[in-house]
Amino acid sequence: MEHLKAKIRQVPDFPKPGILYYDITTLLRDPVGLREVLDGLTEPFRDQQIDLVVGIESRGFILGAPVADRLRAGFVPARKPGKLPAGTIQQSYDLEYGSDALEIHQDAIEQGQRVLIVDDLLATGGTARAALDLVRKTGGEIAGMAFLVELQFLGGRARLGDVPLFVALRYTS
Repeated sequence: MEHLKAKIRQVPDFPKPGILYYDITTLLRDPVGLREVLDGLTEPFRDQQIDLVVGIESRGFILGAPVADRLRAGFVPARKPGKLPAGTIQQSYDLEYGSDALEIHQDAIEQGQRVLIVDDLLATGGTARAALDLVRKTGGEIAGMAFLVELQFLGGRARLGDVPLFVALRYTS
């Protein structure tokens, strides 16, 4: 899937100076590339009996919902605070340019359900770790995590422990 890197636009100094942003919208608009990405994110987990896919706001929604459909699983959004209408649980996290939090509904995941977490990017691992902690707080069982892009030079994988990971595209620098 390395050829898909050519379809990802790199935007310097976004969202602030010194950050190189990997814009996947240029990949998502390509129907062949999008299908290949969704197939790639789904395949490693096809026989893992996934009950739910948690997609992290917001690009994790774009990727996670179709992955859930392909796995015949339900979909749970992990959102920024104040965006979900019923009772929630929250997890704060740090990222490379600030801090934030994620929430899921308190009743989104039942004890023992097998959960796959999907997002577009694994960078420092803060957002991914927050989602992982949220799933564990609900009693969900982490089946794995899937990311479109990993920025290996930021070391985020180390924050996730021994969770099974699938990454479609890796950047080493």
